[in-house]
Amino acid sequence: MSESRPTDYMGPVELSVLAFPGTTFDGTIAEALRDIVDRGIVSILDLLIIGKDAEGEAAVIELADADGAIADQFEKVDGEVMWLLSGQDIAAAAEFLEPNTTAVLVVWENTWARQLKGAVDRAGGRLLVHDRLDANAVAASIAASPGGG
Repeated sequence: MSESRPTDYMGPVELSVLAFPGTTFDGTIAEALRDIVDRGIVSILDLLIIGKDAEGEAAVIELADADGAIADQFEKVDGEVMWLLSGQDIAAAAEFLEPNTTAVLVVWENTWARQLKGAVDRAGGRLLVHDRLDANAVAASIAASPGGG
């Protein structure tokens, strides 16, 4: 995963905050992340865990400092950490967390888009609009459309 990243033709980079009840993971998220990294769909640029205790105090859990079970789940996912997540990013994410919640903050590059990005650039094109739509809302719209469901 520490392949060179051609910054001339990077795919879109996204930040996701994935929140889970409690303070443990069952490994499902780490397996899913590892799968999309292994298939070249994304490259993990930064990843960390935030925990919020019952009193509402938030703390960053670095993978190196996480308990063995959490660290083991993410060790093959967490690539070369680029230190992209700032203290401000972490504080903003922590604001959304309920007490007794754990979140994974992950910054990834959509590596699947590198080739398209390069082709657009070489053709003199540029990205005008990029938006992320809510998948559940799109699925509901498709299901409600004639012939959609």
